[in-house]
Amino acid sequence: MREPPIVIIGAGTVGLAVGWRLAEAGERVVLFEKERAGRGASWQAAGMLAPDAEIGFEELDLYALSRESLRRWPAFADELEDASGQQVDLRTEGTFVVADDPDSANALRRLFEFQKEQGLGVDWLTPEAALESEPFLAPRLAAAVFAPSDHQVDNRRLVQALRTAFERAGGELHEDTPVPSVHPGNEGGNEPPAVTTAGDDGNAERVEARAVVVAAGVGTRDIDGLEEAPAVRPVKGQMIELQAKRPFALEHVVRGPDAYLAPKSDGRLLVGATSEERGFDTRVTAGGLFELLEGARQVVPGVDELEVTGAWAGLRPAARDNAPLLGESGRPGIVMATGHYRHGVLLTPVTADEIAHLVLDGETSHWIEAFSPKRLLT
Repeated sequence: MREPPIVIIGAGTVGLAVGWRLAEAGERVVLFEKERAGRGASWQAAGMLAPDAEIGFEELDLYALSRESLRRWPAFADELEDASGQQVDLRTEGTFVVADDPDSANALRRLFEFQKEQGLGVDWLTPEAALESEPFLAPRLAAAVFAPSDHQVDNRRLVQALRTAFERAGGELHEDTPVPSVHPGNEGGNEPPAVTTAGDDGNAERVEARAVVVAAGVGTRDIDGLEEAPAVRPVKGQMIELQAKRPFALEHVVRGPDAYLAPKSDGRLLVGATSEERGFDTRVTAGGLFELLEGARQVVPGVDELEVTGAWAGLRPAARDNAPLLGESGRPGIVMATGHYRHGVLLTPVTADEIAHLVLDGETSHWIEAFSPKRLLT
């Protein structure tokens, strides 16, 4: 009789990457996805890897985790491209954070001073110096900071490569298979954890597991048997896709006060993103699109002439404190890897490595100790 598999719930970048790491270590891994693999928040993101530009004044633990994950990204991308035979378009040009009026310039100065206090290698630039490096910035900017260490990746290529690598390593992927409930093991270890799946035919099936990794994003709320489920909420983010054509050629990610712009190598220019506490609402609204386009044109006026080729609204999974849930849950045999909020793509390498280490060796690394799901149960 074969040993039960490691079961993963959710096939976004995190679930696929954890599964790939476990499968390449020789483990039998079964991954259940309620819809199509990689088509949730991972597909609807912008792929920015920007901990320096996005550092928060009260999020130093999260910054440390994000910076460590960024450090791992180049090797992770190389390994993934070798394993999948596909490119993920990791770009390392850096990020411009810009201000367009005196108030936003004052806010940017406070951020810059905080960044320097933390030892970040960021540079304060005059508007003239910023324009010399990125000519498509607005000529009347008030101030700019350049974060040279920030990167970006094509998140859609990423999910496709992760799926290929996972399956090539022997992972078993079941799409259109919701997991409505999990069943923890017992403290003694003689009763393994399990999940109940529901396929297209409506028949429920109980699947025993060596361990269950929950990487279900906003779908975490729908899983019975998780004490942490109510702590994960959806945060709506609307985004616009433009098609850049010569002579317009933005080379860097640009973050303005009200929008960011992320140029991709295939000519797409992503403009995002709203942040709306509207539950599971995924409507694209006129107000949301206006907010983004107005914010974009204030800092990169050339977007006025670009063709709109898409718009969508995604749901980011956020915990009550907006930090991820990483590690052992309050139930035996259940491991959480969810609630990454705006940082799912950025945190994919460190999450995959440390959750795989926890499942295989039973040890929680210092990188994820501060993000124990149990913090929300006390």
